[in-house]
Amino acid sequence: MKDQPSSPSQPDAPAPARLPAGSRHPWHALSPDKVLTELGSTAEGLTDEEARERLARHGPNVLERAKRDGPLTLLWRQVNSPFIWVLIASAVLAVIMGKVTDGLVVAAVVVLNTLIGFVQEYRAGKAIESLSRMVPETATVIRAGRKLRVPAAQGVPGDVMELAPGDKVPADMRLLSARNLSVEEAALTGESVPAQKAVAPVPEEAELGDRASLLFGGTLVTSGSAQAVVVATGQATELGRISTLLREATDLQTPLTQALAVIGKYITVGILLISVALLGVGLVRGYALSEAVVVAITLAVAAIPEGLPAIVTIALAIGVQRMAARRAVIRKLPAVETLGSTTVICSDKTGTLTRNEMTVQALWTSAGTYALSGVGYTPKGELTRDGQRVETPPQDVQALLLAGALCNDAALQHRDGQWEMTGDPTEAALLVAAEKAGMSMEAVREAHPRLDAIPFESENQFMATLHAAGNAGHRILLKGAPEVVLRRCGGEEDHVTSSSVLAEVEQMARRGMRVLAVAYREVSSAHTALRMEDVESGLRLLGLQGMIDPPREEAKAAVRACHEAGITVKMITGDHPATAVAIGAQLGLLQPDEEGVTGAKLAATDDAALEAVAHRSNVFARVAPEHKLRLVRALQRQQHVVAMTGDGVNDAPALKQANIGVAMGITGTAVAKDAADIVLTDDNFASIVAAVEEGRRVYDNLIKSLAFVLPTNLGLALILLFGVSLFPIQDVGGRLVPLMAMLPTQLLWINLVATVSLALPLAFEAREPDVMRRAPRAPGAPVLSHFVVMRTGLVALLMAAGAIGLFWWEYHRDLTGSGHTQALAEAQTMAVNTVISFQMFYLFMCRSLMGSVRKVGLFSNRSVFVGMGLLVLLQVAFMYLPFMQRVFGTAPLGLKDVGLSILMGAVVLPVVGLEKWLRQRKKDSDTPSRRGAARLGERVPA
Repeated sequence: MKDQPSSPSQPDAPAPARLPAGSRHPWHALSPDKVLTELGSTAEGLTDEEARERLARHGPNVLERAKRDGPLTLLWRQVNSPFIWVLIASAVLAVIMGKVTDGLVVAAVVVLNTLIGFVQEYRAGKAIESLSRMVPETATVIRAGRKLRVPAAQGVPGDVMELAPGDKVPADMRLLSARNLSVEEAALTGESVPAQKAVAPVPEEAELGDRASLLFGGTLVTSGSAQAVVVATGQATELGRISTLLREATDLQTPLTQALAVIGKYITVGILLISVALLGVGLVRGYALSEAVVVAITLAVAAIPEGLPAIVTIALAIGVQRMAARRAVIRKLPAVETLGSTTVICSDKTGTLTRNEMTVQALWTSAGTYALSGVGYTPKGELTRDGQRVETPPQDVQALLLAGALCNDAALQHRDGQWEMTGDPTEAALLVAAEKAGMSMEAVREAHPRLDAIPFESENQFMATLHAAGNAGHRILLKGAPEVVLRRCGGEEDHVTSSSVLAEVEQMARRGMRVLAVAYREVSSAHTALRMEDVESGLRLLGLQGMIDPPREEAKAAVRACHEAGITVKMITGDHPATAVAIGAQLGLLQPDEEGVTGAKLAATDDAALEAVAHRSNVFARVAPEHKLRLVRALQRQQHVVAMTGDGVNDAPALKQANIGVAMGITGTAVAKDAADIVLTDDNFASIVAAVEEGRRVYDNLIKSLAFVLPTNLGLALILLFGVSLFPIQDVGGRLVPLMAMLPTQLLWINLVATVSLALPLAFEAREPDVMRRAPRAPGAPVLSHFVVMRTGLVALLMAAGAIGLFWWEYHRDLTGSGHTQALAEAQTMAVNTVISFQMFYLFMCRSLMGSVRKVGLFSNRSVFVGMGLLVLLQVAFMYLPFMQRVFGTAPLGLKDVGLSILMGAVVLPVVGLEKWLRQRKKDSDTPSRRGAARLGERVPA
C-alpha cells in the first residue's frame, strides 16, 4: 500500500497582499504547491500572528444568519388585510351603538383567525439556522508546525488542517495529502455514494461533484485521512453560497391565499359600497341615524362570511391528517391546497425516484452476457440469458460472482425480517448478486479465508485481496475500474482483447450502470502477503458486473399517474448524465435517443433561453444549487406551480423558492426539512403523488364549502337590502323602527353556528372519481369561478325569496292576533328557519360539484348527518329555550309553521339538480380528453 505524495514543501514566495476569492477560484485545477503559494501559506501552516491577521480580514468561519421578523411584525401581518379591518370596524361600531353581543362575537372571530395565522408563520423560516449547525465546533489545525484543536470559527484561508473518519469538514479545502479518503457529499452534490478524493488536480471546467481534489464545508469524512489547506471560509464557501441563495429565494403566496386575498378585496369593496348606499337609503326613508348605522353594520355582519376562514383552516387541517396517513407531513398549512394546483414536479433522483440501493443487473464473461433480476438488498432474483432463465449459473459466472463477494468489505445481515447493509453500497450490491446465485456469504468466506488485502484507494482505483484456495494454493482477487483492471490483465497464456471488453463497458455505461471489472491470479501457498507488485500484471479477467440504483416500481406508476393528471415530472439530480438519462428513460421521462441537460449547459444559458430549456427538457444532471434555483424560477415565469423535492443542503434554496418544497424525511438534512413545506416520511416519489391527490381533494372540498357558504351570505344581504328598501317603517312607542326580516344576532347565528356546522362536514368528503384525471388548475384561475358565481346568485335568490315571502306572510298573519313585537319575533324566527332549511337541503347538492348525491353515495360521509343532527338540536334550542329567546329575540313556532319552512327549503333540490344536469351535459360535449399531455413537458390548458 502506498501513500500519496507527501505534503508540498514550503514555498519561497512571500504571501500575497490579497487572497483569491473563495471557492469560486479554480483551486481544484492547481497543484498543491501552487495553491499554498497563492494562499501565502506553507505545509507547516500559518503562524499565530498570520492567523489572527487573516481572521480580522476575513471574519470568523460562520454563516450569516438572516434577521427574522419579530412577533409584533408577524402579528401585524395577520391583522393588516381589508377583510379583517372591515370586521374590526363592524365590531367597534356595534359596541358603540350598544350592540355589545354582536361586537364581541365578531371580535372573537378576528382574534381566532389572527392567532392561527401567527402561530403558523412563527414556526416557519428556520433554514438559515440549520445551515449554521452544519459547521463543526472544533477542528485540528497545524500552526507553525504544531497541531492544535481550535474552534472551527477561527479557521482562516491558508490554515492547514488534518481530517480523520467521522470529522465534519469545517471549510472549503484543497487536499495536500490523502490516504484512502472518502467523503459523503450527498447533501451538496446529490451523489448516492461517498465521493473518492485525490490530491491530483482536475480540469478547471469540472462540475462541483467532479472536483475530487477539493473538500467542502459541511460534508462528512467517511473513511481515510487527509491533510488540506483552507481556501474559503464562512459565506465564501459553497455552503455559505447556498445560505446566500436561500436568503434570496422568495417565499411565494399559495394559489389559495392569493385567491382568497382577491375575494377578500372584492367582498370588502362591495360591502363598503353597499353599506354606504344602504345608509343613504335608510336616511332618505326617515330612519334615525343610529338605526341607519345599525342597519349598515348588520349588512356587514350578513355579507361577510365570518365562518369561512375557520372552514378553510379546518379543511386544510383535515388534509394534513390525511396526508400524514399517506406519509407526507405538512409543515405549512396552505401547502395542502397548493399541491392540488401543481403543474410541474421537479424531483431528485436518488432515493426518491430510485431505491437508493445499488443493484447488479448485468454480468459479462467471455462466454456471454447475463441479466440478473431483483432489486435492492433483498437477495431474491434469477439469472437469465437472452430472456431465458438459467437454472444453474455456469462456472465462469459463479467464479465472477464469487470473486466479487470475496474481494469485498461490506456485510449483509438479515435482522427482524429485514436485510440490512453495512459498508459501501457498491460492495453490498456484489454480495447480494452472489446470494442471488445461491451462494452463502458465511460459507464462502469460511471456505476462502482472507490472508491479506490492498484496500481501495482513489489513486489506484482498485482493491485486491489474497485468499486461501485449498490444495490449489492461494489466489489473488482484484476488482476496480475496468480500464485499470484491464491494464493488469493478459499474458502469453491469456490474451485479453481490451477493445471488446471496453465496448461492453461502454454499452453498460450507456444504460446508466456503474461497471466494475474483476480479475484473479493464482499464486503458491508460500505467498502469504500481498504487495503492490503482485497485482501490476499477469492477472486473468473474470468478467464485468454492471450495477445501478434502480427506479422504484411505485415511482414508475406514480409518474404515469402524474402524466394522466396533466402534471409534468422533471428529474433534477447531481448524479452523472448517463445514469440520469438511463433512469429517466425507464421512468418514461425521456423519449428514445433523447438526451438530458447538464449543469454546464445550464450555466452557459441565459435566463430567456433557459425558459425554453426548462419547458422542453425533463432530465437535468450534474446540476449545482444555483442551477436548480434558476430552473424553478424559469418554470414559475411560465406561470407553472412548481413542486420541488430534495434532501440535501444544495436543494434548500430551490425548495424555498418553489411553490411547494418537499423534503425527504429519512435522508433529508435539517436544512432541507426547514426550507420545505412538506416532509416525506418514506422518501418515496409515490407519496408525493398521493399528496397531490389529497391536495386536489382538499381544493374540491374548499370549493364545495365556498359554493355552500357564499349563497347564504348573499341571500342574507339580499333579505336585508329588500327589507330596508321596501319594508315599511314601524312607529313603536313614538320611535321609528325599521321592519327587518332578521336581527343582527340572528344573522350571526346563521353565519357562525348554522353555516359552519353544515359546511364543516364537506371537508370530510371523499375524493371525486376523476380527481387525478383532470388537468391541473390554472394558477391564475379565480376561486370564484363562473360556476361558483352563478350557483351563488341562483341559490341566494331562491333563499332570499323564500325567507322574505314566509316572513311577510307570517308577520301579517300573526299581527292580527297579537302585538307587533310578538308577530315580528315569530316572523323573524320563521325566516331563520327557512334559511336553515334551505341550507340543509342545499348541503346534499354540494357534496359533489357535478354529480348527484347518489353518485358519491348517500352515506359515504356520515359527518354530514352528524352536522345536521347537531344543527337540528341547536335550532330547537334557538326557538324553544327561554334563554335563547331572550338572547336572539326568537319565538316558538308550531309544527305547521316548521313544516312550511322545511317545504320551502326543499325547493332548492330540483332547481340545483337541473343546473347540475345542464352543466354536465355542456362539459361532456365541449371538452375532449387531455390526459397524458404533460408527458414531455407540454403545458395542459386549464
